[in-house]
Amino acid sequence: MLTKTVMSGIGGQGVLFSGICMAWAAMREGHFVTYLPSYGAEMRGGVTSCTISISDEEIASPIPSAPDYLVIMDNLSLTRLQNQCASGAEVYLNTSIVTDKPIRGDIEVVEVPATKLAETRTDVRYANMIMLGAFLAKTHLVKISTVIDYMEEILGKEKAKFKDKNIEAIQIGLDFISKEK
Repeated sequence: MLTKTVMSGIGGQGVLFSGICMAWAAMREGHFVTYLPSYGAEMRGGVTSCTISISDEEIASPIPSAPDYLVIMDNLSLTRLQNQCASGAEVYLNTSIVTDKPIRGDIEVVEVPATKLAETRTDVRYANMIMLGAFLAKTHLVKISTVIDYMEEILGKEKAKFKDKNIEAIQIGLDFISKEK
C-alpha cells in the first residue's frame, strides 16, 4: 500500500528534518521510501515542504498526485496545499500558528498546538518534532520507537548532542495525542 505525506511550513521550522526522520524510520522498517524536499525561492522564511512516500512495493514516482496526509505548520502552507490532498485525507495543523481553517469538508483535521507545547515544555525549536510525534502516534505510518532508536544516526555526529531534546519533543507529541483520545 502506498501512503503519501506532505509536510510543509516556513523555512527554519524544521519541516525537512521531520520528513527525514519519518523517511529514515520507514526505510529502517523495510519499506520502500521516497523523500522529496521543496524549497521556496526566498532565502529564509519562505514555504518549505517535503513529500514522503512509503510503500510495500517499489514507488514509481515521488511526486504525490493527492497526498493522504498533510502536516501543516503555517497558514500559507494550508492555503497552498489543502486543495491538493485526497478526499478523506488527514490534515494536521499546528494551531499555535495556523489560525485559518480548511475550507474543505471532506478531510479530517487534527489540531496540535505544537509551537505552544514547545514553548512551554521544551524549546520552540522543537515544535516540528512535537508535531512529528503527534502525527506518528495517530497514523502509525512508522513506529515512534524506530525514529527514537535511530535519532543519533539521523542527526549525525555534529548534531548528536540534540538527540535527547528531539526524543523529548517526540514524546510530548505522543503524550498530547494520547490525552486527546
